[in-house]
Amino acid sequence: MNTFAREADALAMAPLLNCLLREAALPTGEAALPTGDAAAGRAVHRLRATGRLLRVRTGHPCGAPELWTGTAWQPVRHSGLIGLAAQEMRAVTGRPNAALAAEMAAGREIVEAILAARSRAVPPDNVWLRSEQALVMGHPYHPAPKARTGGGPPGSWLRYAPETHGRFPLVLLGVREDTVVDDGDTRALDTLGRAPDGLRLLPVHPWQLDLTRHRPAVRAAFAEGRLVHLGHTSWDARATASVRTVHVPGGDERPGASGDLFLKFSLEVQITNDVRRIRRHELRHALRTDPLVSAAFGAMDGPAAWLSERGYRTVRGLEETFPVLVRDGLDDHLLPGATALLTAALTEGFDGDPLDRLTEPLPWWSAYLDCVVPPVLEAYARHGIAVECHLQNTLIAVGPEGLPVQALFRDAEGARAIPPTPRGAAWQRLVYCLVVNNLTGIAGALTRRFPDAAPALWTLARQAVQRCDKEFGLPAAETLLAAETVPCKANLLSRWIGADATEPRYVPVPNPLAVRP
Repeated sequence: MNTFAREADALAMAPLLNCLLREAALPTGEAALPTGDAAAGRAVHRLRATGRLLRVRTGHPCGAPELWTGTAWQPVRHSGLIGLAAQEMRAVTGRPNAALAAEMAAGREIVEAILAARSRAVPPDNVWLRSEQALVMGHPYHPAPKARTGGGPPGSWLRYAPETHGRFPLVLLGVREDTVVDDGDTRALDTLGRAPDGLRLLPVHPWQLDLTRHRPAVRAAFAEGRLVHLGHTSWDARATASVRTVHVPGGDERPGASGDLFLKFSLEVQITNDVRRIRRHELRHALRTDPLVSAAFGAMDGPAAWLSERGYRTVRGLEETFPVLVRDGLDDHLLPGATALLTAALTEGFDGDPLDRLTEPLPWWSAYLDCVVPPVLEAYARHGIAVECHLQNTLIAVGPEGLPVQALFRDAEGARAIPPTPRGAAWQRLVYCLVVNNLTGIAGALTRRFPDAAPALWTLARQAVQRCDKEFGLPAAETLLAAETVPCKANLLSRWIGADATEPRYVPVPNPLAVRP
């Protein structure tokens, strides 16, 4: 096995193993060791449904699983772990899911292809962009975070991948004016190139065009002149962590532009839990919800910012195939002298990670909490807005010394305007995103560097929630702080039963905010 294959096995195994242990295993320490003694640096878990025993290397990422055969511990590779997960999920649900098992296997092959391509790619100079393109392992609690189902062989799309530092020109189409669908503020799209009279400019992700150009409806649109190929942009867009959203530079790289922006496209590829096609109702939702979220953030005293999705453009008859959402760039929102970083990248690490410079974690963590927690809870308590503040939707801006000074949030697709009653489901999702995904992920990154810091980190986090409750009034705050467990999205189970995109399942996990003796 070559170096890339070994690394791919480990990287693909870690999130699947995390899912299996979180969703289907007894807590660490409750399974008796069959040999009667413990191995240093390893923990034993019993799978609830099948009763199988797994011994796992602790630390980050967890890995090197071993299965108890009845007489000895047998090492398990990624393919064996897929089989073990399939047996457990089938025992739990009574259902097979060969498609997900195949997706998990394909995800590991894609990780290997990404690693090989990344080794030849040149990282960007911009530290924010390096953070956006740092997620080689991806979602740490998803069974197949790097699968690209429907996207074709890796050779056809690696150049568009954030993990390979993808940068590429966008395709420019002209849409006949009588068939253009335009809503909100889309003026920025008209600055990306020039369209002949009678046509409106429509940028398209080249991967999406590759995937759809041979569809009858697309071929007919070109044949009838409703769509015209106008060439490509003279500048490169940059791939960001979500894959289908790209960054369009401003300044010297795009002369005449007033600033940078983001463009979000449809992509006929399943990434994590969904095929990343922007549906009509999602376009309408974005423009209906975004003004409410923007107003909520505009009413706040602090520097937190919302990257507004101003408008969208598409073509009639192909509304979900070639839509483009226009999202604010960073230039108009970042505090002077601050540098934005993708918070998800702090859990994997990258060149320029401010956590690498720390000698004491508490001041940094306190500043992070002050940036992230109050705006999320104020938006919910005072404005009825639930922001999906998971790590990939949150940017943290740091000052010259590396301390957090500002949080920026994005993606109106996950934001919700919540009616006064009931709020239960929205609060559950918010707690998962903020506490389990965001704060737990960053606290884990700090604890790996400072192993004794965990109790103090969570004391500060608890105090941050208490301050927000006192200032904004959070009806569920006391219940949250007293709860032994909090809800956690179960990505493996949800994918297995097909509930991932509609009604995902949750499992209880220990509440890090609770006071324990």
